[in-house]
Amino acid sequence: MNLKATLSPEDVARACADAMWKEDDASKGLGMELVEIKPGQATMAMTVQPHMVNGQRICHGGYIFTLADSAFAFACNSRNDRAVAAQGNITFIRPGKLGDRLVASAREISRSGRSGIYDVRVTAGDSVIAEFRGNSRVIPGSWLPGTDTKA
Repeated sequence: MNLKATLSPEDVARACADAMWKEDDASKGLGMELVEIKPGQATMAMTVQPHMVNGQRICHGGYIFTLADSAFAFACNSRNDRAVAAQGNITFIRPGKLGDRLVASAREISRSGRSGIYDVRVTAGDSVIAEFRGNSRVIPGSWLPGTDTKA
């Protein structure tokens, strides 16, 4: 029996996110939370802590990139194909500040064969902090037991 065929796309996305989250020590260790997951979409949040600010006393860009990258990862792994980043780029628009709750919303732009393109917007309240674009590549394997992979 194909487990994936018995689940809705939303159920598949949630099950994949749950399996991935269980192993994601980096995102958990930075205090991220998975706010929402849908096929091809993910929203993650993180509060800027004192150890995340740089010499300018603003959120270090690496933490903003990491939050965006994690949202991208959950979005591109939401269809039960294991996918990794092939490339990622970020444009910083405004600084994140100590205590800000940063929210990264990822959405699938294109998915064809083993390649995908995803855009991630990072916000703090109504302010856009950064825009990230990631390219994914499907690798062998799947998240759900008893399912096949296309890679």
